Amino acid sequence: MKLYLVPTPIGNLKDITLRALEVLKDVDLILAEDTRTSGKLLKYFEITTQMQSHHMHNEHKIVNGLVDKLKSGLTIAMISDAGTPAISDPGFLLVRACVENNIDVECLPGATAFVPALVNSGLPNDKFVFEGFLPVKKGRQTRLLLLAEETRTIIFYESPHKLLKTLGHFCEYFGEDRRVSVSRELTKLYEETIRGSAKEVLQYYTEKPPKGEIVICVAGKS
Repeated sequence: MKLYLVPTPIGNLKDITLRALEVLKDVDLILAEDTRTSGKLLKYFEITTQMQSHHMHNEHKIVNGLVDKLKSGLTIAMISDAGTPAISDPGFLLVRACVENNIDVECLPGATAFVPALVNSGLPNDKFVFEGFLPVKKGRQTRLLLLAEETRTIIFYESPHKLLKTLGHFCEYFGEDRRVSVSRELTKLYEETIRGSAKEVLQYYTEKPPKGEIVICVAGKS
């Protein structure tokens, strides 16, 4: 009995590891955030392992049943739509349950969007804090006020239709001159990283509405 957390490509399918392919072929069951999305990946690599849906809307309901399956001797792999499971994606609940039930958990190394975004941002990366998605409404102002005093590089995930609002909040709470790096469509054909002050980056994306998945790196307070 064992649970594997298997990172999947964030864009370029060639970024999957040989070991990840081996695990996905050998396990008894694959937990997928969206079986339609993951189905395309598995089909591309000719993997026929059975899949089961596992996402933020059902993970609380099925966690005990999955633990029972693991205790019965099954090996299970968990994947998300892209990147490493449990990083701003489902996964934590099942991992915690496995740890509590003395079930082996192994996370393979692999794709995670914030790592290349941080490394190519040009901002200090010896110390950083990963925030994921900011609260949409409740708690957003409180969080931004707290982060305004953070001295380490701060990393956020954001959707394209909320990027301008978020950059505007950075100007308001962190200051217009705070250094920002926005990476989008990482590993894909139209990969782009825009660096500059919060004001400059906001102006750029006001004129050129963004598309695709986005990672924002913000310099810490001087």
